[in-house]
Amino acid sequence: MRVLLNQVRETAPHVLMSADAVGGVWQYSLDLASGLVRRGLAVTVAVLGPAPSEARIAAAERATGARIVATDLALDWTADTPEAVLDAARALAGLARTLGADLVHLHSPALALADFPVPVAAVCHSCVATWWDAVETGPLPADLAWRHDLTVRGCRAADALLAPTRAHALATARVCDLARLPVVVRNGRAPSGVPPRAAAPVAFTAGRLWDRAKNAAALDRVAARLSVPLRAAGALDGPNGARGETRHLHRLGRLDDAGIAAELAGRPVFISLARYEPFGLAVLEAAASGCALVLSDIPSFRELWDGVAAFVGADDDAAAAEAVQGFLDDPVRREAAGAAAAQRAGRYGADAMTEGVLGVLHGLLAGAPARLGGAAA
Repeated sequence: MRVLLNQVRETAPHVLMSADAVGGVWQYSLDLASGLVRRGLAVTVAVLGPAPSEARIAAAERATGARIVATDLALDWTADTPEAVLDAARALAGLARTLGADLVHLHSPALALADFPVPVAAVCHSCVATWWDAVETGPLPADLAWRHDLTVRGCRAADALLAPTRAHALATARVCDLARLPVVVRNGRAPSGVPPRAAAPVAFTAGRLWDRAKNAAALDRVAARLSVPLRAAGALDGPNGARGETRHLHRLGRLDDAGIAAELAGRPVFISLARYEPFGLAVLEAAASGCALVLSDIPSFRELWDGVAAFVGADDDAAAAEAVQGFLDDPVRREAAGAAAAQRAGRYGADAMTEGVLGVLHGLLAGAPARLGGAAA
């Protein structure tokens, strides 16, 4: 561990959370940690994989009231071997003992495969098998098959499973052969606090541009068809060696929360043509800022944004460009669509997410039946 922890047992229930700082799980974890702390729980967040900077960790601690620990432990989706993931799980179980934690909240079910001393809730944010189903064809390659095996076993080892949408809960139950669906607790985001500006005549997207599921190639084709820039926030190079290639997007690189909020304050038309998105925090942030939405027609986006977004095929760049340009050319319709999106985003706040997770955690503390996963009959 990089950080030595004071081995002091708080009187309040203590939750050990794991987190991944590479993508949206980081924002989810910080908003949830902040919500739990405000409700009287003590929280330690153990960060796996590439660690945030010390300054970023310090800022997160000030903002949330939680302790943030950079562990150097392997992430399940970038680890080289199954043993590295199991080592990470065992280290988290050891940390739970050291802290005297009362509950463990894991960002990946595969990390549940250890002898934890307390109940474990695991969130199905995403997994390689559901990703593969949405992006590729044929059987899982060997490098993903062992990761899927760990996920299946972890789903059955956890005392509670959560998923951010019913669409993803159904997909997870199918690929993992679960008898019961994960509990659906929709993700939420705290307001950015950045006041809106006059609507900017641009389009905007944000996400991991290296991830084929985000469909940067289609976004690039859309950018070539627009009369305005399509500004794109996100890294082109992934920690797993993947790389995205674009020619027409106005690339902004990886932006921090303040940078994203500054872009969204101008209420650009927001577009996502993702082929796979268990929830989509970037879409929620855009909607909450009053952006008109153009989204790929996938089950999770339909579940969350039906009636307030323009839907197009994930690879139909002509229809996507027409939808974006239509909003840009009609300010009144764009304003109305942004207002509708903002109203819908109010359902998916950080407080609602925290209350949903708390309901699951309180059930575990009260001795609710364990093993919500399990093989289907």
